[in-house]
Amino acid sequence: MDITIAEILARNARMYPNDVALVERIPAEKKRFEITWKEFDSKANQFANALAARGIKKGDKVIHFMMNSIDWLVAYFGIVKTGAWVVPLNFRFTADDVKYCCDVAEPKIIVFDEEFTGRIEAIKDKLPNVKNYICLGNNIPSFAESFSKVVAESPSTPLNVELFQSDECGLYFTSGTTGQPKPILLTHKNMLCACITENANHHQTKDDTFVLIPPLYHTGSKMHWFGSFIVGGKGVLLKGVSPEWIFEAISEEQGTIIFLLVPWAQDILLKLDSGEIKLENYKLDQWRLMHIGAQPVPPALIRHWKKYFPNMQYDTNFGLSESTGPGCVHLGIGNEHKIGAIGKPGFNWEARIVDDNGNDVKPGETGELVVRGDGVMREYYKNPEATAKTIKDGWLYTGDMARQDEDGFIWLVDRKKDVIITGGENVFPVEVEDFIHTLDGVKDVAAIGLPDERLGEIVAVIVEVAPGKTLTEEEVLKHCEGLPKYKRPRKVFFDTVPRNPTGKIEKPKLRKKYSGMEEAFKI
Repeated sequence: MDITIAEILARNARMYPNDVALVERIPAEKKRFEITWKEFDSKANQFANALAARGIKKGDKVIHFMMNSIDWLVAYFGIVKTGAWVVPLNFRFTADDVKYCCDVAEPKIIVFDEEFTGRIEAIKDKLPNVKNYICLGNNIPSFAESFSKVVAESPSTPLNVELFQSDECGLYFTSGTTGQPKPILLTHKNMLCACITENANHHQTKDDTFVLIPPLYHTGSKMHWFGSFIVGGKGVLLKGVSPEWIFEAISEEQGTIIFLLVPWAQDILLKLDSGEIKLENYKLDQWRLMHIGAQPVPPALIRHWKKYFPNMQYDTNFGLSESTGPGCVHLGIGNEHKIGAIGKPGFNWEARIVDDNGNDVKPGETGELVVRGDGVMREYYKNPEATAKTIKDGWLYTGDMARQDEDGFIWLVDRKKDVIITGGENVFPVEVEDFIHTLDGVKDVAAIGLPDERLGEIVAVIVEVAPGKTLTEEEVLKHCEGLPKYKRPRKVFFDTVPRNPTGKIEKPKLRKKYSGMEEAFKI
């Protein structure tokens, strides 16, 4: 039997049975729960036995549709221990999205939170493969069993299922912001790679406490925690996001590492700037690392952060679900002088920048970033054509445009599909966004291309103004005179910048919203 994440959990239970494994904080309700490694493993075994008793065996699929909680991870590892594929779903998926995922995955069981009952009920008559429904909560619908009850009534003895690193393990669906969600098939080897890479990149030890906020269904947040999981470090699940709740969790749980999304870091800085939060009211001396990923990180944001936390370690992480989450490229602790870059290949990863023919471009030139390592997905499930376009000779084509500087650091330029072509010139939105982020009063910004008869496209920006600040179109355009003329926005909109649960700007929504505005086409 190979080492897998299921065996890591069992090992942690043997080595650290009485140490706290997970803490769940619900600040809005002033509730806190914790579980030891022995309890965590026992409950996962109980759920695995419950699934096996309902016919789940190696290679089957189980839909996992839950909000962050300790039980989320109990269910996840219980599914993995059976040898089945765990299929975690985005909590924002509609009933139609869930139906689509079920049509692809053909699950035998759906595990869901009670708040999703309506979505499941709307489609359950159209899911012939699903034999059982298991619901977590107090209000269990008539068609489902109680998660708590099936766990409590099942034995905690480990299942006798032989798992190998080559076995399939998880089916992850992309967020679906650019069309139908794509199913990404991951193996046990992929999962182990995430544990090893994250631990090596961030030097996590048993003494670290990882504060985890982003949704667990996404590979990004869970795989960051995997770096602590592999060494038995405590994880803190924070349900709800506010600067105060984040600081309370770090202070009261003695958090040492936190992964933030750009908007959350922005909110913290706004509260610090306004004096609504005072650092001296919290115990933060042990907080050693803050890292950000999932989207381009404005250098101005990190420079601002370092003014408040000059001695705190910082890292930028780059990854994608197809690489089993973050870490295939990262800035690296101690490389703050290169803030703005995504960095160098992570532990046990390779990276190249190539042209449309797959040939390496010259240093300094822009091309597509491709990566290779043990975290590269098995395939897009049931889609060999898309798989062949994305994985070539073992290299994963990320769809991200990048360049490499003279020191070997990789700078993300933008998504290939988001490049704005205006008058024959390529404009990479992130360059415009980073520049506008340096303007006082800007909370967030998105640059998009809008159709233009003469130029093909023009650059438009959506600016979200920081609370208590004011900005005019003239001020934004004046500031942008520091950009080359072809990169300057021709139109400024003031609006909220929409981001998905993993922090990525939802540019298709913005293009759809603003492409119908006639004034946007005027030069």
